[in-house]
Order: sequence, then structure tokens, then C-alpha cells
Amino acid sequence: MHDARVYNLPDAPMPIYIAAAGEEAARLAGRAGDGLICTSPSAETVKAFESSGGTGKPKFAQVTVCWAESDEMAMRTAHEFWPVAALEGQFKNELARPLYLEQAAKAVRPEDVAKQITCGPDPQKHMQAIEKYIRAGFDHVYVHQVGPDQTGFMRFYAREILPNVKELAA
Repeated sequence: MHDARVYNLPDAPMPIYIAAAGEEAARLAGRAGDGLICTSPSAETVKAFESSGGTGKPKFAQVTVCWAESDEMAMRTAHEFWPVAALEGQFKNELARPLYLEQAAKAVRPEDVAKQITCGPDPQKHMQAIEKYIRAGFDHVYVHQVGPDQTGFMRFYAREILPNVKELAA
């Protein structure tokens, strides 16, 4: 940030959670952060965070899904709205402009995106995606729904997923 300024400071310091995509960043998060944020179900990342001072601190994970009424519709929607999910390597984090990401994503196929994002209406697939993060050691999992049908997604999760999540945590 350039020339950033906070005009109204809070009474108490805000917790700072650090995003980590690997063990080195997780160790930094454990030492310097108040919590961890991660987008992959990596037990190694959790262990590195905890062994560097993160024990007892919150560990947040993001699981990306695309709920739709069919697998095909979900795959098409995920490809349309989130093709960058299928880009491999760190280069996507280094692209300086959104246009560069758009250009890189042109080579991505719908089936490539579906390998990275849980797509479709099968509750078991969604539960398995969440379970990977719980097994890796995350204590908070938030779900990122790709696409415009947020109402359908919320109804599906209220009916099919949330009543069963407590079983996973146990």
C-alpha cells in the first residue's frame, strides 16, 4: 500500500491472521500472526504453524466449491467465474495485472477447474472436501461458493451440509 493511513484506531489491536501456502510462510504466521489462513488442506502447513508458536491460535481454511443443480452446470459455472483455480504454480500470484490472469486462464478447460473445485449437487463430495481440511488440522473452514446462484448454494448447505458438519468435527 502506498500512502495508507488509518484515521480511527480501534480501542484494542485487531488480530492479524497470516495467509500461508507453504511451510515457511506458516512458520512466519505461527511466530508473528494471531492466526493462520490457508486454501489447501495441508497438514504440513498446520504443523509448521503450530510448531512455530501457532499452537492454540485459530487456523482458518477456505474450501472453494461450485454448487449447481447438475455436475455439468457447476463445472461450466466454475470455469466461467473462477478459471484461475486451475492455474498451476506460483506465477499466478506474480502476474501484475488482471488482464494477465485472464490471458493465462484462456488455456484452462472446464474439466481442469473441476479437478480443483468441488462441483455439483452431491452432498458427499462437499462433505469430503470439508473433511480434508478438518483432518489436516484446521479448526475453522469457510466455504467459497463460485457463481451467481448464492441462494441455491445456501439452501443446499442449510439442508444437506450444515446438519452433518458436527459429525466431521467429532
